[in-house]
Formats: sequence, C-alpha cells, structure tokens
Amino acid sequence: MADRNALLMAGSGMLSEPAARLVAQGWRVVLPCRRYHPIPVTDSEATGRAIWTRADWDRPVELAAAVRTALTAPAELLVSWVHESYRRSVLTAVEPMLAAGAPVVEVRPLAELAHGIAEPEPLLGDHPTQQVLFGEVSERDTDRALGRREVVDAVLDAVDRALLGKPSSLHQVGGRRPAHRY
Repeated sequence: MADRNALLMAGSGMLSEPAARLVAQGWRVVLPCRRYHPIPVTDSEATGRAIWTRADWDRPVELAAAVRTALTAPAELLVSWVHESYRRSVLTAVEPMLAAGAPVVEVRPLAELAHGIAEPEPLLGDHPTQQVLFGEVSERDTDRALGRREVVDAVLDAVDRALLGKPSSLHQVGGRRPAHRY
C-alpha cells in the first residue's frame, strides 16, 4: 500500500490523528498547511510517510501546484477541513489531482452553515463524500462544549467509511448552541 496517496487539508494539527493512522497503514499523506506541524511516528513498522507542504488557502492555484509536486500519483483519498470562505476555490483547485472516484471526507462546523439548511450538498459531486458536520455543544450534554475527542472520533469514523467504499452520507456530531430567550 506504500504507493497510495492521501491528501489531508486542514489547519495545523487538526487532522493529525487521521494522518498518523494513514501513515501507520502505509499511505503517503500530503498535508498542506499554513504552519509546519510534524506527525509523530510512533510505529517503527510504519511504511507510510507524511509530507508537509505550505498552504496559503487564499492562493488555491499555488496550493494546488505544491500539492501536485508532493503527490507521487493521484490521491486516492481527500480529507478536507477548510474554512468556508476558501472551501470552494481550494477543493476545485485540487480536484484534478484526485483519482477517479476517490472518496472525499469533508469536515465542516455547523456554525458556517446557514440555519435551515437540512443537508448541504457535497462540493465534489463526482466523488463519494462522507460529510462530517460538528456543532458547538455535545450531544451527550448540551451544557458542555463539544470536545476535541468527539470531533476527532467522528472524522476517523468518516475516513473508515470512505476507505470501505461506502456511499455518500452526512453525519453530525454535536449540535448548535441552544438559543436562550429571556
């Protein structure tokens, strides 16, 4: 599996656990990010690699060129956690570097979606997409903020579904902060 490429795009460290898991499974993981964030190698048997490349989200053409240079073959997986203001331009710029039918995982906060949107459409419609929407409060306790662990677990589950070839689906973790009316 050492020749399999994955592209994970997010802020510093936001996808470090999915990246580490893919590297441990032998993937070559390209990580465009504004700041260098090393992925610790904890498994001496890991055959994969994590390759960091600089990302300026507001320069999608340059970002795509850096990704193209880092990839050794079309990416067989895309995991994206990119701010809504850059999402369309960045994903459109890197789409030509994806293998045909490569699965996509899109991670987005509910806060970036307009109220009333029941189910947002995946941006890259030619690719099966696992969407992860995360809220501000925990589903388990609406008085508690959604924890990092809950978000990471949801992303890891979505990556697993994507790699198993599951059809496009939407998964929400947590909810919107309740409106208080006084």
